[in-house]
Amino acid sequence: MRTRPVKPGFGIRESGFGSRVESRAESPIPNPQSRYVLPRSFYERPTLTVAEQLLGKVLVHRTRQGTASGVIIETEAYIGEGDPACHASFGRTPRNEPLYGPPGFAYVYLNYGVHYLVNAVTEADGHPAAVLIRALQPLDGIALMKKRRVTNGRSVDDHDLCRGPGNLSRALGITLKENRLDLTGREDSGQSGRTLFIEDRDIPVGSVARGPRIGIRVAVDRPWRCWVDGHRSVSAHRRRA
Repeated sequence: MRTRPVKPGFGIRESGFGSRVESRAESPIPNPQSRYVLPRSFYERPTLTVAEQLLGKVLVHRTRQGTASGVIIETEAYIGEGDPACHASFGRTPRNEPLYGPPGFAYVYLNYGVHYLVNAVTEADGHPAAVLIRALQPLDGIALMKKRRVTNGRSVDDHDLCRGPGNLSRALGITLKENRLDLTGREDSGQSGRTLFIEDRDIPVGSVARGPRIGIRVAVDRPWRCWVDGHRSVSAHRRRA
């Protein structure tokens, strides 16, 4: 599936974003006036739609250490109790409670006791579904990301910094503390300012590919993973449609 042709002179392709050849890690940053945090209505839609349209959006995490962000270039959809790979498949539990809540909130969990994975809750309140953010192109705070990712003095390529959901969470400093945060940053959600949110910076993505989800053992045949075709930061499996 290929959508959103690139605008001439701007966007991910012009910066190497999604290129099949050697590329820079930085994407051009549009006029700040074009930035806005995605509203709740963005998430309150079918999960597969949200999964695709999150590509090109920017995940931002503000901490005391600084701000780190990246352009979303790979996502996966998990939909309802009928999806064996979704945490809701066993019904409502204290752990998966955010999946059943309002859309536009973060669902962060510890995977196999090793990696924190961040999801954006989708669809209507009471309908458990979410989009797992699988990979980013590093944008802001790259030095901070490297400090978080590399603790033994070794170097890491910019394209590897946020490849994979566990790596991106570590690079951005996302842990269970961010679970249930309102990604829209609304004041009535009880948060004191925005710390974790997703912005639209009007970055077009070019060709979008779909394919089976990876890193799971059930329902692997469902083509519910979306990615920027050919991008070097996409998961190693099936980078191209």
